[in-house]
Amino acid sequence: MSARRHWGLALSSSMLALGLSACNSLPGRPARADYPLRPSAVTNYSELYNENCAGCHGVDGKFGAAFALNNPVYLGIVDDKRLTNIVARGVDGTAMPPFAASAGGALTDEQIAIIVGGMRKQWARDGAAEGAPSYATNGPGDPAQGTKVFATFCASCHGADGKGGAAPGSIVNGSFLALTSDQDLRAIVIAGRPDLGHPDWKDYLAGEPMTAQQVSDVVAWLASKRPAMPRGASYAQRN
Repeated sequence: MSARRHWGLALSSSMLALGLSACNSLPGRPARADYPLRPSAVTNYSELYNENCAGCHGVDGKFGAAFALNNPVYLGIVDDKRLTNIVARGVDGTAMPPFAASAGGALTDEQIAIIVGGMRKQWARDGAAEGAPSYATNGPGDPAQGTKVFATFCASCHGADGKGGAAPGSIVNGSFLALTSDQDLRAIVIAGRPDLGHPDWKDYLAGEPMTAQQVSDVVAWLASKRPAMPRGASYAQRN
């Protein structure tokens, strides 16, 4: 290669480099720090919660279509392992989908841990669930006994047959029960829905908190009101 041709190629390369450098510094070009993060790289709790949870559970963890997550009693009865599994794997037979990438969702294990930890940091309160029945069932409930439990603790708001009182709607609505697992019913009975004025296990009757067996019995009664499922289908009994 002649010296002149070599010099020409070197000059062309230098001009190209200068041109690219100039493009990178054009007015209005975003800095590298302004580029959006890949979804899997987001580690901010508020962003993760608002993007993945708020649509169903409410912007502040309340007043959503799904269970209120800002409930200190609920966060007091469910441990991190169970809560992580619910977020990661979802709840079969309900509207709660899996969010873990390994289960078909879009979140990494680290992001799920950030969401669980953030909910606890914001909404958990020491002692809120002291004396509460356990989140896990203590054994099968008795629907017949559940009828009596419902009449004692619940009928004053939900009506004698559970189809609605002065303000609350039906608690035996087929669509509601079809999308609510036994475990979710148990969580609602124990932890209540403070955002909707629903009491927890100790506040249905003054000075008479519900026992673990009473919770199991009334859940069994509610479950007995579910509409029949097609052959081969089943309702969620876990999580």
